[in-house]
Amino acid sequence: MRTAIGIGSAYASGTNWDALAEYVVEADRMGIDDVWSAEAWGTDAVTPLAFLAGRTERVRLGTGIMQISARAPSMTAMTAMSLASISRDRFVLGLGVSGPQVVEGLHGVPFAMPLGRLREYVDILKIALSGEKIAYDGRHYTLPRPGGEGKAIRMSQPPRPDLPIYLATLGPKSLEYTGEVADGWLGTSFIPEHTDAFFPAMRAGAERAGRSFGDIDIQVGGDVEFGDDLERMATRRKPAMAFTLGAMGSAQTNFYNDAYRRAGFIETAREVQALWISGKREEAAARVPDEMVLGNTLIGDEARVRARIRAYRDAGVTTLRLNPAGATVRERLDTLGRFLELVREEAPAGGQERCRPPAEPQATGPQPGSRR
Repeated sequence: MRTAIGIGSAYASGTNWDALAEYVVEADRMGIDDVWSAEAWGTDAVTPLAFLAGRTERVRLGTGIMQISARAPSMTAMTAMSLASISRDRFVLGLGVSGPQVVEGLHGVPFAMPLGRLREYVDILKIALSGEKIAYDGRHYTLPRPGGEGKAIRMSQPPRPDLPIYLATLGPKSLEYTGEVADGWLGTSFIPEHTDAFFPAMRAGAERAGRSFGDIDIQVGGDVEFGDDLERMATRRKPAMAFTLGAMGSAQTNFYNDAYRRAGFIETAREVQALWISGKREEAAARVPDEMVLGNTLIGDEARVRARIRAYRDAGVTTLRLNPAGATVRERLDTLGRFLELVREEAPAGGQERCRPPAEPQATGPQPGSRR
């Protein structure tokens, strides 16, 4: 099983770049496979990777994710090709549609029909990366612009048709599209016992495109922390879960909330969202059940962490994306190093054929603390 870490967040401000470099360089030395740089309304996803490209040696550097509404597809292609060159072909392009509050509130562009926009965006990217002249006539993008003086232009950088493209998707139709075209999936709101919320749609898309579901790098994971007080560790993470259910999107559109509902937490997701939107944030966090937090994290004593690694492995996850606990860089690295040793024991690379989720949705009963 491969491993990855993330950097950046919606609230990144005053980043300590020396500490960031220390963390990533040491993680690279320890054997982490990927580093994903996030963006929302804080640090952008691209600049940190350019900063890290000259300081790392083997780790892949990915945007996790670039918001398609923030950049024209041609600019994303130029950026991706530049980062691939700077990093000596260690760059991975991760894309996502974000949500209506960010897209319309921050970028000032329509959010309607996000999947249609994503399809056309990826189409144009592939043309650009292939080295062909960029000519496209779609519903959302038209290149060159009709009626003007523009002409179809070919990128001057060397073609990179094999540059990996990963998609961060959550809705069923978007998951199908991921199965059709993506090299990998950057998943969230994922509980390995509930792959039926994601994998059947992705598998259907892959099969429709004549691809194998097993060729898609499934990247999911969560917080990593070792300790004996499981209740305390779960409680500390409930506000973040409540934020995901209540604030990661609008009252009408929250893909994260919808994903947890498909996993069976229907009433919990509805109630937490309602409490959060009404301003009752402490009540919203208190309504989050322990098993919801424990399901999408890798926390607890060593025996439990080992069990969670096996659960992700057996679900068909190929890369664990990790957020190791720690108040300092050294503490985070200590947590990461301990976890990596367990991964090597429980899910060694090449030591076991990847488990294949069933073609039909898994039969899963209601979870404790949730109601269907």
